[in-house]
Amino acid sequence: MAQPTRARPVPTPETQHFWDGTRRGELRLQRCTACARSYFPPRPFCPACGSRKVEVYAASGKATLYSYVIHHRPAPGFTPPYAIAVVELAEGPRMMSNIVDCPQTPEALELDMPLDVVFEALDETITLPLFRPAKG
Repeated sequence: MAQPTRARPVPTPETQHFWDGTRRGELRLQRCTACARSYFPPRPFCPACGSRKVEVYAASGKATLYSYVIHHRPAPGFTPPYAIAVVELAEGPRMMSNIVDCPQTPEALELDMPLDVVFEALDETITLPLFRPAKG
């Protein structure tokens, strides 16, 4: 019997640029040209000031661990234990992701630890941004 797979996001016209970027190994954010605020998730207007004058840009891929929970129950596409995390990007926005390439323990997952983005291709259209502890 085949293992159940992880749920796949469904790109929309508002999020397509994000998924195109992850497929190319870029973490893309949007920035308001009226108030200069960067934001996530993607949307056609600035959540801070409401302006529709927004631009897409490649983020640095640097983040810090803001919050997490270690999940111990099986879920389709995941092998427990695994961290469900909120990371704070160097550009300001926070996003939910997973922490990889380190033990999934409270001793290894320290709040405010520096992280780097890595990408995991689920199929030919969806590549997920995940985070791992920064080297050095």
